[in-house]
Parts: sequence; C-alpha cells; structure tokens
Amino acid sequence: MVCDPLRFEVLHSWKTNKNAFKALIAAEYSGVQVELAENFEMGISHKTPEFLKMNPIGKVPVLETPDGPVFESNAIARYVTRLKADNPLYGSSLIEYAHIEQWIDFASMEVDANIARWLYPRLGYMPYLAVAEEVAASSFKRALGALNTHLASNTYLVGHSVTLADIIMICNLYHGFSLLLLKSYTSEFPHVERYFWTMVNQPNFRKVLGEVKQADSVPPVPSQKKPAKEPAKPKEVKKEPKQEPVKPKVQEVVEEEEEAPKPKPKNPLDLLPPSKMILDEWKRLYSNTKTNFREVAIKGFWDMYDPEGYSLWFCDYKYNDENTVSFVTLNKVSGFLQRMDLARKYAFGKMLVIGSDPPFKVKGVWLFRGLEIPKFVLDEVYDMELYDWAKVDISDEAQKERVNTMIEDQEPFEGEALLDAKCFK
Repeated sequence: MVCDPLRFEVLHSWKTNKNAFKALIAAEYSGVQVELAENFEMGISHKTPEFLKMNPIGKVPVLETPDGPVFESNAIARYVTRLKADNPLYGSSLIEYAHIEQWIDFASMEVDANIARWLYPRLGYMPYLAVAEEVAASSFKRALGALNTHLASNTYLVGHSVTLADIIMICNLYHGFSLLLLKSYTSEFPHVERYFWTMVNQPNFRKVLGEVKQADSVPPVPSQKKPAKEPAKPKEVKKEPKQEPVKPKVQEVVEEEEEAPKPKPKNPLDLLPPSKMILDEWKRLYSNTKTNFREVAIKGFWDMYDPEGYSLWFCDYKYNDENTVSFVTLNKVSGFLQRMDLARKYAFGKMLVIGSDPPFKVKGVWLFRGLEIPKFVLDEVYDMELYDWAKVDISDEAQKERVNTMIEDQEPFEGEALLDAKCFK
C-alpha cells in the first residue's frame, strides 16, 4: 500500500492520552497525517451516538478513516504503520516482524497491565487492595528485570532502529515513569532507564510527548473510610389551604424530625476496670527519651506495664515472600498504621521492615488495652487478617527481650538489617 498524501485520519481522543500517543508517534515516523478530533471532551464526546457507532463500548481512542473506524490502540498504531509501504517500523524480515509482535504483546500484558493494576487504584479509578497492589508491583518488577536484561545488549527492542515495538513499549511505560516510579526505583534497572530517556528525547517522540519528567512522589493510598450516610430528608408537610392551624402542625413535624441525637455507646474498653498503666504516660516516656533508651524507656515500660489491664502481641505479615519492592512494602505498613488510627486511645505499636534485600519481612509488636485484641479493631481494620498474631508470654524472658528489641528498633534485628521502623503512638 502506498500512502496517499491527500488522505488523512482523525483520531478521537484527548490530547494527553498515552494510548493515543502510539498512533501519533507512528504517524510521525511514517509520514502519515493523523489529526486529533476537534473539541474532544472526555466524559462527553465518547458517549455520543456518533462515537458509539464507531466503538460500541465507548472506549478511547478510535481512529476514523476513509475506510471505516478502527478501535484498540495497538490496532490503530499497526494500521497507521501499514499505511506506508515497506515501513521499517515493522522490521526488514519475517523474524523481525515476529519479534516486534512479541514485544508489543509483552508491552501490553506484562508492562501496561501491571502498571494499571498498581497505579489506577491509587488514583481512585479502581478499588484499592493492598494484596492486589503487591501482586501487580511484583509482576511488574519481574517484567522490568526481563526487559533490562534484553536491553543490556540491545539499543532497541528489535534490530538497529526504532520499530513499532519501541513506540508501544515507551507509551506503556510513560505513566509508570511520569506518575509512579521514583528514581530510586528505576535506578535498579539502568538499561531500561537509558532506553526510556533516550527514546522519549528522540525528535518524533518529543514532538508528541513533549518534555517528560520522572515522578517525584508516589500517589498515596486512597482513604478507606466509608462515606458518611446522608441525613434523612425531612418528610414533606402537606399544607391545607385556608386553615389557620397549619403552623402548629409544621412545628410538630419539625419536632418529630429533629430528635435529640442519641448518646454514642461507650467503647467496651472504657468499661474495663481502671488500670495502673496510663497509656499516655508511656507514650510520652517513649517520645521524650533520647539517650539511655534501655535504662530509661524500656525499664519504664515494664515498671508501668499492667498484665491485668493490657496485653502484648507479636504480629508477622503472612505474605512476606511477596514484599519484593521496598517502597511498596513501606507504603503497605504506613497504610496499616493509618487505618489503626481508630485505636489510638487504646494501643501502642512498633512495626519493623526487615532486610537489606528483598523479599522484606514485616513484623511488629502491639500493646492493646484489655486481655485480647479489641474486637472493633478486628472488625474495622481489614489489614489485621493479613498478619499472624501471637500473644506475648511475659514470663518467657526470650519473648520479653524480643519486645524490648522491637520497641528499641535495635539493629541488627534477629541477625538482619532494618530497612525501617514505624511507631504507632
């Protein structure tokens, strides 16, 4: 097929859509005229009957051609590439063509899919689940490792020049580098780094992408709090015309609707017998002890500790083998501590992230009011079921010393370096 200079295609998408970038960059390399649809509005334009005729499920982008519409971004990029006869973007031999298709599939299934599963819940597009994020992050890291190995001896994915595989790979990595992956993370994959920054600064890439900057922060985990229930709407009061007693009736209805709020039930822990241990005093001692921690804070803890009013618990994350990404593991622990905020009045905790290399171990020690883990904590904090919990036997000196070591975040801990220690107080 010879590209007709009078022919042009219309791409229906918003301007910063990384999936639209694939076709636009391929068009720059191929000398094909592809124009973005005018006045495209996400949330509106793709719901019109005209758009739904081109793509029945309303996904973006869609390419409008003289021969009919094409949807799915990889298919669109392939179509644009084939508009130029013998396009080098598709390689120079059958085996190169196969390798290009191989890397396009890899970019879609191993790179794009795992970035989406990791990033989109943090942006609020999907429900956030810590275990699902860990799986996605681990799978993505495995994919980057394979890509890094290949690029250690190759400038491009296939052959000695840019191909469609490079265009799709870079576009699929784009959100990862610009929204999610910090320099401290990508530096573990130097050949991928070199490849990405070399490609995005090629003239045809830069013309479409503009200046690309690496993420300097990771999107936070969205709040897990349930939305408050909307207050009940007051009942509509029907007015009876020409009747003077209307006002008293309205007043009666208002009084019925505006019942005095019922007193909030007390937390069962507030009904326990008084304890000699004042939790706030321990927290102040912990926070204010800067030197001689063992002699002052640890000794003070055991002097205050009341085994009849409080209990100590070790916790051990059940899925430590999946903790392969350092900052994801740290974020997981931070999220857990945030969700434990409802227990701040009744608990103190120390969480350790252990190891200098992955997989990292997450272990902790917790002090709870009462002789069991509070039921409202087990009911409300979903992370609790991700840990194995074991009550500390304070008559066992080895267990007691382990508590001391964890509170002090002594390093090495059980023969291993500490990546981090976080305190809940």
